[in-house]
This record gives sequence, structure tokens and C-alpha cells, in this order.
Amino acid sequence: MGQVVATAERVVRAPADRVRAALADYAGTRSRVLPEQFSDYRLEAGGQGSGTRVHWRFAATSKRVRDQLIEVSEPDGTLVERDTRSSMVTTWTVTPADAGTSTVRVRTTWDGAGGVGGFFERTFAPRGLRRVYDDLLGRLDQELSASAGAA
Repeated sequence: MGQVVATAERVVRAPADRVRAALADYAGTRSRVLPEQFSDYRLEAGGQGSGTRVHWRFAATSKRVRDQLIEVSEPDGTLVERDTRSSMVTTWTVTPADAGTSTVRVRTTWDGAGGVGGFFERTFAPRGLRRVYDDLLGRLDQELSASAGAA
């Protein structure tokens, strides 16, 4: 059994404070930018950042669907999502980049399986999760770009 790590990074065309606020907006923006792998989205408590509890079903593949209850905290300027039903922890970090843009980094870890199954999980799961995050970050970029154009 070993820890599995999946990461993704993207430049988003919005200032860091706007990107952080959008990522932490579980009552609005986050539900709109989640890709199809997330379903049954339900806000349980809070809605903005720390103290929020949100439920969703995450389909890593058609056969690997996880019912997740996420608790949100914001230590040291990051956004941390802990699944209360597994060892999965996702950390979002937003840093200012060039002229009104931001770099968003997402890192997810969990305790993987052992043996041969664990080898395949550590090999393939991070790639699949990176694709999901790339999609989510692209949707976030579009959402923030569209709302900036409307303002």
C-alpha cells in the first residue's frame, strides 16, 4: 500500500483573489465548473470556503464511482478538501502570475491499494485525475473570463 499522488496546473486568466474566491464558492461557481465525472452535487453546510461540507459522486471510471462527503478548510491560503469517507485529500493553491493571471495548482493524495492492483492504480489513476482537473480548470478559466467580459 502506498500513497497515490495526482497533480495538475494551469494558468487562469483572472487575478488570484478572484480565482481563490471562485474555487471556494461551493454555493455557485464550483457547482458550475465541475466536469461530468462529478454528479449528485449537494451543498450540506456553509458554501464559501472553510467550514463548507459538500457531497458529490465522483466517477473516476464507469466502474470506480465514489460517494464523497467533502469538508473544506483554508490553511495558509490554500483550499483543502478532505473526503470524510476515504483518505483522499485535495489541495488547491493559487498564486499570482503575469498581468492579472493566476497559476492554479491542484494536488490530490490518497492511500492506494497494495500489490498488482496498487501498481496499476499508482500508474494510471493520476493520469486520469489530471485529465479531470485539466477539464475543471479550463471550465473555471472560461467562467471567470466570461464573467470579466460581462462586467
